[in-house]
Amino acid sequence: MKKIILASVAFAAVCAFAGAASAHDSTGCGLGSMAWRGQSGPAAQVLAVTTNGLFGSQTFGITSGTSGCDPNGRVTGGTQKMFFTFLENNMEQYALDASKGEGETLMTIAGILGVPSDQVAAVSKSHFNELFPTDDVEVVHVAVTLMDLLNVEAA
Repeated sequence: MKKIILASVAFAAVCAFAGAASAHDSTGCGLGSMAWRGQSGPAAQVLAVTTNGLFGSQTFGITSGTSGCDPNGRVTGGTQKMFFTFLENNMEQYALDASKGEGETLMTIAGILGVPSDQVAAVSKSHFNELFPTDDVEVVHVAVTLMDLLNVEAA
């Protein structure tokens, strides 16, 4: 009996906090993501994912193209965050590859951003001085400048 009461109180607390918090892109698409749209925080995300799981709406939505799902969509895992993290950890190598217009970092960035690798290579090489105006340039400057040059929209 105590477990049922404790579970009910915990569920009520989650519901109460969910109203104050907004569903994040991390929940994907599906009925739960639609129902909790505009909410944020862990509680809203857990409720959205739980709703998707209980009703199987995410799988149905992906295969049918409904519930905010795109059957042709890419699996990204947070494109801009992944791009910034990759660039932050590989800045020196990216600078070397950008100056030559070829290399693994250029291909990886292209894959992350969903842009052809030859376009990333050409833009990186031809705009090298814009991307790296100083030796101690900030990652944010390089990332934003490259995204602007490639006309990649922030998600």
